[in-house]
Amino acid sequence: MGTKTLDVEMLAKMFIAGAWNLEANKEHINELNVFPVPDGDTGTNMTLTIQSAVKEVMAISDLNMGSISKAISSGSLRGARGNSGVILSQLLRGFTKSIQELETIDAMSIAAALGRARDTAYKAVMKPKEGTILTVASGIAEEAARLSLETDDLEELFPAILKHAEEVLEKTPDLLPVLKEAGVVDSGGKGLVVILKGAYDAFLGKEVEYTTVKTEGKAAVYKAPESEEESDIKFGYCTEFIILTNKTFSDKDEDELKSFLSGIGDSIVCVADDEVVKIHVHTNDPGLAIQKGLSYGALSRMKIDNMREEHHERVIKEAEKLAKEQEEQAKKKTAPKKSVGIISVSAGEGIKEIFTELGVDYIIEGGQTMNPSTEDVLEAIEKVWAETVFILPNNKNIILAADQARDLSEDTNVIVIPTKTVPQGISAVISFSQEAEISENEEAMKEAAAHVKSGQVTYAVRDTTIEQRQIHEGDIMGLGDKGILSLGNDIGQTAKELVRALVDDDSEIISIYYGAEVEKKAAENFGKEIEAAYPELDVVVQYGGQPVYYYVVAVE
Repeated sequence: MGTKTLDVEMLAKMFIAGAWNLEANKEHINELNVFPVPDGDTGTNMTLTIQSAVKEVMAISDLNMGSISKAISSGSLRGARGNSGVILSQLLRGFTKSIQELETIDAMSIAAALGRARDTAYKAVMKPKEGTILTVASGIAEEAARLSLETDDLEELFPAILKHAEEVLEKTPDLLPVLKEAGVVDSGGKGLVVILKGAYDAFLGKEVEYTTVKTEGKAAVYKAPESEEESDIKFGYCTEFIILTNKTFSDKDEDELKSFLSGIGDSIVCVADDEVVKIHVHTNDPGLAIQKGLSYGALSRMKIDNMREEHHERVIKEAEKLAKEQEEQAKKKTAPKKSVGIISVSAGEGIKEIFTELGVDYIIEGGQTMNPSTEDVLEAIEKVWAETVFILPNNKNIILAADQARDLSEDTNVIVIPTKTVPQGISAVISFSQEAEISENEEAMKEAAAHVKSGQVTYAVRDTTIEQRQIHEGDIMGLGDKGILSLGNDIGQTAKELVRALVDDDSEIISIYYGAEVEKKAAENFGKEIEAAYPELDVVVQYGGQPVYYYVVAVE
């Protein structure tokens, strides 16, 4: 007989299962990224994006195609992080727009929805590149359209679509040379296939790892693993002490002690080293743990913390902070909007201070290691409270999220200056003038950013091959705007080679921002070496405090 349609409850289960299959495989997807830099990787960004939609689905009280479509679309759009996350959110947006008015979904409507998903995602990307998640999405849509003309049985349709998606994924290296050289498939495409696999497993009725999905009334209820912050604290006292044993602490003693502690609590750590035993346990009766410890020897460094009290204090402080922010925002909204505001994405105390001194109104914490979401950008736009807001993403993986926030913002004129690096952002802010017209500032900021050549010095997190260079984990890399400019084992030497690659006959200024892991003295010495090498240029060394990158360099 087969299965001819999906109802909304099964759709909800499949969506949540797909999301948690992505969660389970995100680190593997992260490892497929071509550039081996410690960054906000594809798997992480896609997971955070889709989990934002899962949260919205979980909150639905009256489950129907309209409500789940709105939840998935809105949740993913606002939660989108990084280019891969934004593209995933557009795929989900297109899919849900196609099904939102249906009561059940059949093969033809699935094919139509996958086609609209593909079209929506392609339109969102200014210069679509093949060999990416877009290619996989296109292959899925084409195969679904073909199969829907041959069968109306979803038990035949779904595995065939999944099989074809895997085949298209395996061909992505043939379409994108950098993938072939690195010996990997596209990470975004892999993420999409993983989501489909999880959804298909739920369709088959398989157990979904890390989740329980069940139906209660008309709503598909999802129970995720709760953190200790969110759940009731079962054992209220964090108890720690060291036992100075008066005899040899044998394996049998260790097993006996662990067994006892397991009977009175959880989160147990029992580490024995010669005549010293370190104990940690969460329990409702610290006295029992201490008495048992005394049976093995004298106790030292005893520490008992009331976790419920700490949790309550933290909740109160967070609530007070939120209330204060809401009060300040409410006061701001009673005042007229100012004409122009500027938002910048930045990481590192020094960099943030530079942007603030240059007149930036609001700093979004983030960058390479954590791409802010579309929702983060929307909240920043609201807080700035201006008629026109300029946004400086300062990272190529944040530009699409900023664009998406611009499109979702309803009562503010949002202009995204597509800065790909912090130096470009700094140059753009410097070119801003309060006296100039909005269009003049936009042109000036874009032009200033385009004239900056940027470089970053960081370390490789995995072995790979890029641009015919063999890169090993731990190597120091000098990255330019378009690729690797230097490679070595020494931070200073690699940084000097990077500067050499950036400087040309038209260069006038070299700005060096040193990161959180670089000592001030080392940075100053590096600056002196650059001054000696380029005496005709102005060299400025400033504290950036940025994570991940030892040095960020700008040449203008």
